[in-house]
Amino acid sequence: MAQHYELSVRGAEGRRYPVLVGEGLLESRLPRFVAEGGFSRVAVVTNETVAPLYGEALCERIPGAALIVVPDGEQYKTLDTVRTIYDALLAHGADRSTLVVALGGGVIGDMAGFAAATFMRGVPLVQAPTTLLAMVDASIGGKVGVDLPQGKNLAGAFKDPLAVFADVTTLHTLPVDEQQCGMAEVIKTGLIGDADLFARLGNHAPDRTEMIARAAAIKADIVGRDRLEGGLRAVLNLGHTFAHALEQASGYAWKHGHAVAVGLMAAARLSERMGLSDGGLADAVERTLERWMLPTRFSGCTPDALWEAMRHDKKWQGGSARFVLLEGVGRPVIRADVPRDDVLAVLEELREDA
Repeated sequence: MAQHYELSVRGAEGRRYPVLVGEGLLESRLPRFVAEGGFSRVAVVTNETVAPLYGEALCERIPGAALIVVPDGEQYKTLDTVRTIYDALLAHGADRSTLVVALGGGVIGDMAGFAAATFMRGVPLVQAPTTLLAMVDASIGGKVGVDLPQGKNLAGAFKDPLAVFADVTTLHTLPVDEQQCGMAEVIKTGLIGDADLFARLGNHAPDRTEMIARAAAIKADIVGRDRLEGGLRAVLNLGHTFAHALEQASGYAWKHGHAVAVGLMAAARLSERMGLSDGGLADAVERTLERWMLPTRFSGCTPDALWEAMRHDKKWQGGSARFVLLEGVGRPVIRADVPRDDVLAVLEELREDA
């Protein structure tokens, strides 16, 4: 019998929503949830890659559901694409009780979620992540948004889903590099809140469904205690200040998970350089990343260019650099006094084309 996990996330005003992790959820649990929800209409938003794999079949299981297909890729996570979603919703007669199902990876979850948060001032949303990265990170916590030319996720909102259905069956068709990208977020989760998971990732491959559920549980716990990112939730950005800068400076040639891997390496190096953690942390992070075939170095950008990209990061406040660093595995700390020279020195160490 297939293994299933069900988590509970605390959202706005104390309301909770379930996160289900297991096999076959798109075939049974999600259609049943929709049928019992009493929605006026249902719109499944997905991309050109996922639509023929899972979108068309899901719409067949949900009577009357409309399939809205957008281009695949981070470069399309823009306000222009959101406008096409609005147009499609209106063309299908959507109203304020129309359910939007975000079926896809993090880009679809962010973009369809942003459309749901803003269309008619908000319509119901269900997240149905189909990538490892989205299952353990992007689909949980209610942060949605799109990119602007100046930076990643600069237009956004908080929008809790009614539920999250992480059907691990969809990972069978996930390309290897996308699986690697998801593992970067799993490793990040272990570093900030599950030392045992991090240790296991460095030694052997845990059961996939259990691994996803454990990583999701750490994020669910953190966002439940700090939904609007007032403090604690910021630790989830470990490595992401570096990663977002690398993505932007490269014109999004870097995949998010690969950029996060380099960001984790940079955060570990910076933590050691600033004397926050004992020696050996960076080596342990590097070994674990390499074990999962993730990059630990970058090329194509200068440290100065990355620093300039970081200055537009929304996690910075009043022009002051804010980084999530580590005092050890499972012991994240936020520092706002990080010297520019230390950041540039670490980036120079990790630069392949120096």
